[in-house]
Amino acid sequence: QVQLVESGGGLVQPGGSLRLSCAASGSIFSVGGMGWYRQAPGNQRESVAGITSDGSTNYADSVKGRFTISRDNVKNTVTLQMNNLKPEDTAVYYCNANVRMHGYSWREYWGQGTQVTVSS
Repeated sequence: QVQLVESGGGLVQPGGSLRLSCAASGSIFSVGGMGWYRQAPGNQRESVAGITSDGSTNYADSVKGRFTISRDNVKNTVTLQMNNLKPEDTAVYYCNANVRMHGYSWREYWGQGTQVTVSS
C-alpha cells in the first residue's frame, strides 16, 4: 500500500507564509505527477498546483506568483511554499500523487488533508 502523509498546516495572519510538505511511502516503483488541492467549507475541491515527474509546474490563477510547488524525486516528496497568504486561501489542503507500486498499474492517491487558516 502507499501512503501520502502531509505536514505543515496551521494558523497564519494575512500576508504570512506557510510551507506544506507531503511524503509518499510504501512499496513504490515510480511516482508520476504530484500536486496540491484544497477544499473550503461549502466549496468543491479545487486544484492549487501540480508538478510532473520532470518538474513542469502549473498553478491556479488565484495562487500564481504567491505559491511555489517543488518535489524531490529521490525522497518522493512534494512541497508547497505559500507566501502572501490571504483569508480566501483558508481551506483543507490535500496532497495528491499518481503512484505505481511494484507489480501494479498506476493509481491515484490522496493524503489525509491539513488545515490552513489565514486570519488576523
